[in-house]
Amino acid sequence: MEGKEPKKEQKRHQQKHSGPKAERKKIRKQLGTPAGDDERKRNPKAFAVQSAVRMAKTFHRAQDLKAKKHHIPLVDRTPLEPPPIVVVVVGPPKVGKSTLIRCLIKNFTRQKLGDICGPVTIVSGKKRRLTFIECSNDINTMIDLAKVADLVLMFIDASFVFEMETFEFLNICQVHGFPRIMGVLTHLDSFRNNKALRKTKKRLKHRFWTEVYQGAKLFYLSGMVYGEYQTQEVKNLGRFISVMKFRPLVWQQSHPYVVADRMEDLTDPEMVRVDPKCDRTVSLYGYLRGTYLKNKGQVHIPGVGDFAVADISFMPDPCTLPEAQKKRALNEKERLLYAPMAGVGGVVYDKDAVYIDLPGGHVNQEQEVCPTTELVQSLIGTHTTLDAKMAAGKVSLFTGAAALTPGEVEEEEEEEEENGIEPKEKQGIKTIPPVKRQKMEERKVEKEPVVEVPAFADSDDELEMSEEEEGEGGEGRVMERKVIRRGKKMKKTVQWKRALRWKEGLQQKASEAFLRQQRAAPNLRKLVYGTGNVSVSVRILYFFAVNFTDKKHRADGVDCSRFDPDAARNWDLEEMLDSIRDCFVTGKWEDDQDAATLQKEDEELYGDFEDLETGAVHKGKAGKQKDQAEEESDDDDDEEEEKLMVDDETQKNKRLEKKRRLKECFDTEYDDGDATYFDDLKEEMQKQAELNRAEFEEVDDETRVQYEGFRPGMYVRLEIPSLPCEFVTKFDPHYPIILGALGASEGNVGYLQKHRWHNRILKTRDPLILSLGWRRFQTIPLYHIEDHCGRHRLLKYTQHMHCGATIWGPITPQGTGFLAVQSVAGTKTSFRIAATGVVLDLDKSVTIVKKLKLIGYPYKIYKNTSFIKGMFNTVLEVVKFEGASIRTVSGVRGQIKKALSTPAGAYRATFEDRLLMSDIVFLRSWYPVSVPQLYNPVTSLLMPAGQKDNWSGMRTVGQLKHDLGVRNKPNTDSLYKPVVRVQHHFNKLHIPRELQKALPFKSKPKQDQPKGKTPKDLQRPAVIREPHERKVAALLNALILVHNYKSKKAHTVQHAKHKDFLRQRSKAEEDKLKRQKEAKKKLYRMMGQKEKKSQRSSLKGAPQDD
Repeated sequence: MEGKEPKKEQKRHQQKHSGPKAERKKIRKQLGTPAGDDERKRNPKAFAVQSAVRMAKTFHRAQDLKAKKHHIPLVDRTPLEPPPIVVVVVGPPKVGKSTLIRCLIKNFTRQKLGDICGPVTIVSGKKRRLTFIECSNDINTMIDLAKVADLVLMFIDASFVFEMETFEFLNICQVHGFPRIMGVLTHLDSFRNNKALRKTKKRLKHRFWTEVYQGAKLFYLSGMVYGEYQTQEVKNLGRFISVMKFRPLVWQQSHPYVVADRMEDLTDPEMVRVDPKCDRTVSLYGYLRGTYLKNKGQVHIPGVGDFAVADISFMPDPCTLPEAQKKRALNEKERLLYAPMAGVGGVVYDKDAVYIDLPGGHVNQEQEVCPTTELVQSLIGTHTTLDAKMAAGKVSLFTGAAALTPGEVEEEEEEEEENGIEPKEKQGIKTIPPVKRQKMEERKVEKEPVVEVPAFADSDDELEMSEEEEGEGGEGRVMERKVIRRGKKMKKTVQWKRALRWKEGLQQKASEAFLRQQRAAPNLRKLVYGTGNVSVSVRILYFFAVNFTDKKHRADGVDCSRFDPDAARNWDLEEMLDSIRDCFVTGKWEDDQDAATLQKEDEELYGDFEDLETGAVHKGKAGKQKDQAEEESDDDDDEEEEKLMVDDETQKNKRLEKKRRLKECFDTEYDDGDATYFDDLKEEMQKQAELNRAEFEEVDDETRVQYEGFRPGMYVRLEIPSLPCEFVTKFDPHYPIILGALGASEGNVGYLQKHRWHNRILKTRDPLILSLGWRRFQTIPLYHIEDHCGRHRLLKYTQHMHCGATIWGPITPQGTGFLAVQSVAGTKTSFRIAATGVVLDLDKSVTIVKKLKLIGYPYKIYKNTSFIKGMFNTVLEVVKFEGASIRTVSGVRGQIKKALSTPAGAYRATFEDRLLMSDIVFLRSWYPVSVPQLYNPVTSLLMPAGQKDNWSGMRTVGQLKHDLGVRNKPNTDSLYKPVVRVQHHFNKLHIPRELQKALPFKSKPKQDQPKGKTPKDLQRPAVIREPHERKVAALLNALILVHNYKSKKAHTVQHAKHKDFLRQRSKAEEDKLKRQKEAKKKLYRMMGQKEKKSQRSSLKGAPQDD
C-alpha cells in the first residue's frame, strides 16, 4: 500500500471563451433559444413526422376532445354572495335518504340533527353553502323540487335495482331543465358474493349512464357502521359536492323564486278568535334565487295558488359565509347550520318581532337546562296578565313585617285619613320599596328566612316564582300573617321603631332602585338600531349575542323609553323654573347666541345660492367681496398656469407612449396568437359580467333594491295577505314551499306527446294534470293533428306518435317544457307520467275542427241528376252549402246545385253517373270545436297533514262510471246480429241475334247449354257373376296379392344391394383421388427441385456484377 503512488487528479475541462463554438453559445444565450429547439436543429430527422396518418388521427382526436368541452358561453350573473346550492335527495322509500343527509350535516358542521324537516342550510366551505331538501315519494313534491334543484342526489337500492320513482324523477328533470345528477348506490352490504357485487355495480352504472349521460358520477356506499355511513365515503361525497360546478338552467335564470325555509303567521289573533276560517296574512322567508325580484308583484305557490305580495324586504343573512363574518358573535352550531323548520336557528330578528328557537326539538336534549332557558320558557308559558299577578301578589315594605295585599294597603290609607294623617303621596314622598337585591343582602346579614315578593320585578317570572313560594308556604304562614296584622297595636316599642325606620331616605332609595332597574333592563333602541358606526355585539339576558353591522342612516337621539334623573327636583319652586327659562325661544339669550346675530353670520357665510328654476346666481355680501379679490389675483396666475399646463401635457404624453410600448412588448412576448372565436366570445361574456357587477358595486343595499330589485342571494321576507287558513292550520314542514314569480294569466296552446312508457292511450276531454312553469293545474285538453292543408283535425284518442294538444291555462313562454299525469293521488306501481311536451304557440283563436258527415237519400232520379232529401232541414242550410262536393257510398261523386222549395231541405244535385234508389249520399264537413275553459290548480298543500298526497280533482267519465257502478249502454247498431242473406234472382242474359252471329263459334250461347242426364239406353248394364266365376276371381286376386308381395320384397333387397354398391364405389373414388393427389405432390416436388438445380447451375456460370 505504501509503495503505491498517489492517484493523479484528472485535468478539468476548460470551456472555450473564443472560437466559433464559443461564439455560437454566446449567440444562443443572447437569443434565449431553449435546449429542445437546439436538439431539433442538430438532429431534425429524429423529430420528423414518422407517420402522417397517425399524426392526423392524433390531431383530430385532440380537436374532438377540445370541441366536446365547449359550451355556448353565458353571461355569469351569479352575485358575489350566491344563494345556497339546493341539493335535493331523491329516491324510493327506505333507501337511506335521511341517514345520508344527517351524515353530510355531521361531516360539514360536526352536529347531529334529528328529524329532517324542511330545508337545512349549512356552510360547506369558504364560498359555498348548501341547502339539503329531502324529496318524498309524492309526485307533487318531485315535480316542485325538480324545478328548483341545482344538484340531485339520486338514491338507488342496489339490492332492488332501479325502481319506478327513479325513472319518473328523471323524466320530470328532462322536461323542467336537467340539473346536475349524481347517483348513490346503497345497500351494497347485502351482497355476500364479490363477483355478484361487481356485476351489479357495472350493470347499474351503465343503466344509469343511459338515462343521464355517459360518465355520470355514481357513488357507492358500501355499508353502515352504528347506524351511519362510513366516514370516509361521506367525506368523499361531501368533497365532490363542495367543488362541483353548475351550468345555469334557462328557466331558473329567467325567473326569480324563493324556497321558503321559515313561515310565520302575522294574522291578528283577535280576527282568528272571531273567525277561525278567515284568510291569513303570512310572512315567508328564504334565499332569493334566479334573477332580480321586484316588489309588489305576483307569485305562485305550487300547491296553494296565485297571490299578490304585499311587501318584500331583505333580512340579515342567518347563515352567513365565513368571509362575511368580521366578528364571531354566534356559536359554532348556529353559525354553520340553519334549519328553522327542524328547530335549529337560534335568535332571528324580524322587522316586527324577535323569534327565539329553543333547543327543545334538538337531539341533544340530555344537556342541562340553563337558567336563561328557563327564563325564556317561563316567558313563553305565561298565561295570566301582569295586572292579575300584581293584584294577587303581596308586598312586604320592610324587613320582618307582614306582607300586604293591595286591598289592605287601601284600608290602611283610609285609617290614616280618618286619624288625620296625610297620605304619603300628598306629602311629596314616593312610596317605592327597596329592590329585591337589597332585600337579599339584608336577608343574608340578618339570616332570617323570610319569603318576600319583589317590589320592582324585572320580569313576570319573578312574580310567578313569588307566587309559587307562597303556595309552598302552606296555610300556617298565612295564619301567622293574619295574627300579626290583628295584633299590630300590641307590638313592642322596639318593633315599632324598627318598622318606621324604612321611611328614612325613602326618596334616595327610590331613585337608586329606579336607576338600577333602568340599567338592568335591556335598551331596545340599542338592540334594534345600534349605537354607533362601529359594529357592536350586545349581550341580551346573558344567553345569546347578536351582531349588528354599521348603518348608513344612524338613528341618533335619546332613548325615550328611559329617564335617568340625577336627583329629584321640586319644579314648584321659582328657582327651578328660572334655571330652564332660557332654554325656550321666549327666554333671554346671550349676544353671540341671539337669533338675529346668528342670521347675519349665516348670511355672510352662506349667502350665495342658485335659483334652480331660473338659473340665476345670487351672492351675499361676503361672496361679492371675495369675487373682487379673486379677479385681481387671477390675472397674475393665468400666465404661470399656462406654462405649467404645457409641461404637464408633454410629460403625460411621454408616459402614455412609454406604457404603450411596454404593452406591445408584453403582448408580442406572451400572446400566442391562437385566439379563436370561442375565446373571443368568452372574453366578451366575462367583460359583460364584470360590467354588471361594477354598475352598483359602490351603492348600498337600500338604494340598489330601488333600482334593480332584490338581487339573488339575499335573504328576503315576503308578506303575503289573503292566504287560505288551511295553509297555516294544516302546515307540514316536510313538504316544500316554493314562491315563483309570474305574470298575468290568459290561455295558452301546447304541443304534446304521449309518453312511450305510459300503458294507456289518452282520450280527448279527459281531465289531465299538467305541470307547466311553476304551476300544477288540472285542465281538459283537446288532441289534434295538423293535416297537409294546415287544418287542425280533432283526434278522439292519442296515438303512439306526436300530436298537438290545445288547453286553457295561464300564459307561459314558448319553448317551456311540461309534463302531464292523470292522477297525483297515492302511489301506483305503473309509470305515472302520461305525456311530455313543449309549449309551441300562445293563441286564443286557434281553430280545431272535427269531421261531420251529413247523410241524404235520393227520391227522384233523372239520368245523372238526382233530387236528395233528408240531409238538411231548411232552404237556408242548403244555400250555405251550394257548390259543395258530395259522394255516394259506392264512390260516385257529385255536387250540390240548388235548393228545392218542397220538401224542406231537399236539393238538386248532379253526379258523374246515374244513381240508384238504394244509394246513400253523404257530405263531408268540418265542425269547429271550442276549447273547454277549465283551470283547476292543484291545492295539495291545503290538504290535512298525512293526506297531502291524496289530492283528487275532476274525475274522468270512466272513473265516474266505475265509482257509481254505471254500465255503458251498448249501441244497437254496433251489436252483432244474425246475417240474413236475401236470395237475388237475376234475369236471364239476353244476347241479340245479330250479336250472336258476330260471336265466334266457341262463344255462342248454344255451347253454354248444360248437358242433360245420360239416357237409359246409353247407360252400361250391371254384370252379375256366377258362383264358379266368383271363385275364379277370388283365386286370381289371391295370386296377384302374393305376386305383389314377392316383387316388393325383391325390390327392397335389390335397393339395399345397390346402396352398398354405391358406398363402396364412393370409397374407391376417394382412395383414387387421394392417390392422385399424393402423386401430383410428388411430381410437383420433383419438378421444383429440378428447377432449383437448373437455376443454381446457371447462376454458377453467370458473371458476377459489382
